[in-house]
Order: sequence, then C-alpha cells, then structure tokens
Amino acid sequence: MNVKPGWRTPVTGMALLAAAALTASCSSAPPAPGKADAAKATTSATPEAPTIKISPAEGSSKISPDKKIVVTAAGGTLEEVTAEGGGKSVEGTFNADKTKWVSKGTLLPSSSYNVSAKAGVTTAASTFKTLKPERELQVADVTPSAKGETVGVGAPIIVTFNQPVSEKATVERALEVDAQKPVDGAWRWINDTTVIYRTAKYWPAHQKVTFNARLTGVKGGKGMYGVKDSATTLKIGARVISKVDTKKHMMYVYRDGKRVQTMRISAGMATTREYTTTSGVHLTMERGNPVRMISPGRKKGDPGYYDVMINHAVRISNSGEYVHAKDNVWAQGRSNVSHGCINSRPDQALWFYDHFQRGDVVDIKGTTRDLEWNNGWGFWQLPFSKWKKGSAL
Repeated sequence: MNVKPGWRTPVTGMALLAAAALTASCSSAPPAPGKADAAKATTSATPEAPTIKISPAEGSSKISPDKKIVVTAAGGTLEEVTAEGGGKSVEGTFNADKTKWVSKGTLLPSSSYNVSAKAGVTTAASTFKTLKPERELQVADVTPSAKGETVGVGAPIIVTFNQPVSEKATVERALEVDAQKPVDGAWRWINDTTVIYRTAKYWPAHQKVTFNARLTGVKGGKGMYGVKDSATTLKIGARVISKVDTKKHMMYVYRDGKRVQTMRISAGMATTREYTTTSGVHLTMERGNPVRMISPGRKKGDPGYYDVMINHAVRISNSGEYVHAKDNVWAQGRSNVSHGCINSRPDQALWFYDHFQRGDVVDIKGTTRDLEWNNGWGFWQLPFSKWKKGSAL
C-alpha cells in the first residue's frame, strides 16, 4: 500500500493559492492602442475667457476729478482701452504685461465718461460721472502779461487765483514754465491766492517764455477743483540793467551790455527812513505821466508835507520810489535832495520813461536802507536758496 506523506497536501494547497493570487494581480489586459489618448482628449478643460474690471464702475457718480481710471484684465491681456469725457479722449498707459491700464492726468469736473476695454473674446464698458465742484478754481490774473508787452530779464511771473488755495503742492505741480532758453527757477507762495515764479539768474534776453496752468480737475482745497486751464506767453526783450550810485549821484543804463544812457541824478536826502532811497535790486513795475505824490504819514501843514504832480515817473518799489523827471539840475550829479526817489533831468527821464520794459533791473547802491524782498518787485533781494524755500514742493 502506498501511503503519501501527510505534509504534502498542505503544500500543494498553498501553491494553488499563491498561483491564484499571482493570476489575479497580473491578469489585466493592456489597453488597445489609441484608447488612452482618446480618454485624455475627452477630459481636457476648455480655456476660460479673460475677465475685465473697470474702475470707476458702471453707474458711479460724483467721482472726484483727480481719481484715476483703472482697467485690469485677469486670464488674458488688454488689447484695447478707450476712455472719453467732455468731448476729449483720455490718455493712459499699460503696464509691462498689458494686464493693467491707468489714465494720465485729471478728469473734467461735472462730466460724463465712457470707458470700454477688450481682452481676447471679452469686452467690458463703464459709464460714470464726475462731481460738480462746490467751488471752482481758476487763474484770475497773470502779471506781467499785457497784450503785446515785452518784459525785462528780471521779470517775475505773478499768478493770482480766484480762490484761496490750501492744496498748494497739488496746484503748484500743475504750473509749468517753458522757456526757449531755459534757466532754473522756482515758485514761492506769498499768500493763499498768489504764487510767484522767479529764476535763479536773470532770463536770457530775446526769447519767448510760455506759462501753463493745467488746473482742470486739480484739487485746490476742500470741495474745490480747477475747471479751466490757462496759458500765457511772455516775450523777454533786451537785457536792460540800470546801475545807480547814490554817492556819486549817477545812473548808467546798459542795454545788452552796451551803455546807452548816462544820467546825473539826485537820490533821497536820508533825513528820515522814508526819505532814504533803498539800496538793492529793484525792478521797473509801472509808469505814469503825471503821478501824484503825497508825503507818507504827514498831513497838510506838517513839516515836510508835500502834494505834487510829477512827470514821466517809472515805479521801482511800493514804498513810493520812482525814477522820474525833476527840474532841479542844480542838485543832480551833486547832492541828494529828494524824498527817496531817483530824479533826473526832464529830457533824460522822458527817455527812460519811453524805453523801459516792466521787469528791467535798477540796481541801486550807496544808502543805509536796504530794499525789502517783498517791497514791490524786490524779489531779487532774496538769495535763490531762500526764495525756493517758499515753494510748496
């Protein structure tokens, strides 16, 4: 009788289980060629269209004119942005990857704006309105700027606004001076409504200077915005410099470096402060023929009182100083007997009256009283380093 060992049967069972397990783990058939690619194709996502955002948003109102228009794109690049308001196109710039556009400058107050943009298949638009200012800021006056006037090389640009300005730095940035022969210059605020431009050195002669106040949409204070730009052209004439020596009682007039007039003069008698001619760089401001001159701080009957009409007078300060005619040739060239003015022979005073330009330089020396920088157009009395400290910038 053949007897099988008892231990073989379990081994055979384990082998069958292992084979079954092996067969189960390896029996998957490989996919047919091309079916995997087909599966991928059916599950790929369709690209989403770009999105565009415009600020200010559609329907916005009472938008501040100094607010920027901003257009952004996500998921694509901006191909086109247009903005228009008040009949004018709005300029703007894109960033490097053309996903953002920002407007330049300011917007018109009290105006409706339309903005449109395109990025790929996506378009967007926005219509909004800017606010109406509670107060309107404008240039009320620019001096000197008389029509057809030619000014001297020392001339300032004096700008007066119709409203007190509290946002001085913002307004000052909107003021531009463009000269054919540029020189350094700076603005100085002397009060809330007046700002003055002065060059570091005299203007180069014989050129045009353009002043622009780009105030539209500029914030000048609470509830106040510029509503109108302003432009003025100044013509700078010859370089006319008059040098006055009160101790020698002489005045010399130079035009473009050449002496064109020699005048014997009489200056202030200097018995009081008001009768002392001021030393320093004066500018010619205005003229009159005749000009009524009355003694300051005195009434009729007081010692030193006078009330006279003076011919061919050219103002050089606000404290009553003029270059004018006086028929006292006995003193001219010899002694100072005036009440503070520079007087000269009538025919020479007439010549000066006929040939001066507002902003010509009259440089006086030899007295004990200095011209104050804010006495008339005495602006050259301040060193430029101090002058520009009056700028809001």
